[in-house]
Amino acid sequence: MGRITVTEFVTLDGVAQAPGQPDEDRDGGFAHGGWEAAMPDEDAAQVVVEEASAMDALLLGRRTYDIFANYWPGAPADNPFTALLNGVAKYVASRHLSEPLAWEGSTLLAQPVEASVAALKERHEEIHVIGSLDLVQSLLRANLVDRLNLWVYPVLLGEGKRVFASGTVPAALRLTGSVSYGSGTIHATYETVGAPSYGDHGAGAPSG
Repeated sequence: MGRITVTEFVTLDGVAQAPGQPDEDRDGGFAHGGWEAAMPDEDAAQVVVEEASAMDALLLGRRTYDIFANYWPGAPADNPFTALLNGVAKYVASRHLSEPLAWEGSTLLAQPVEASVAALKERHEEIHVIGSLDLVQSLLRANLVDRLNLWVYPVLLGEGKRVFASGTVPAALRLTGSVSYGSGTIHATYETVGAPSYGDHGAGAPSG
């Protein structure tokens, strides 16, 4: 059984919309596109590439797929992500796109997406999801996410699409790694471990 890893670049207040370019995603009037690109960190970038190199499949929602498909096929060859993303098997969750897809190596998943993704875990060892915030919510609801790979940046935006938006299902996580960088970025990885448990801080307090 393969593993699904969700990678997100996220602000301290949870926004993950349009981290890479000003016009990447203006949906909702978002005016802060490119916020992550303004905080480069060579050490962190190297780790991002190393982690992505482990995937044997890339799973994307429609909006993120459109952004990637419009950029990476013609991206500079000296960018380590260019060969990686163009060469890996790509799967797209969308009700609006149709085959054939323009980006070579891309396959449109059949509906329902949750069943198709479960089947992918039987075929691939390491499936990565990047961005694709609506898809991530669907995968979390279906208990299909095994690992969360969060790059948290020292910036507050106050608006924009969030990784854990309204409708996020309750879930318990186990921290498996945490590294901070000179730029102030924190890299935290979590494994999903089922439903959360609940306690009462007042249960053992003395009375009277």
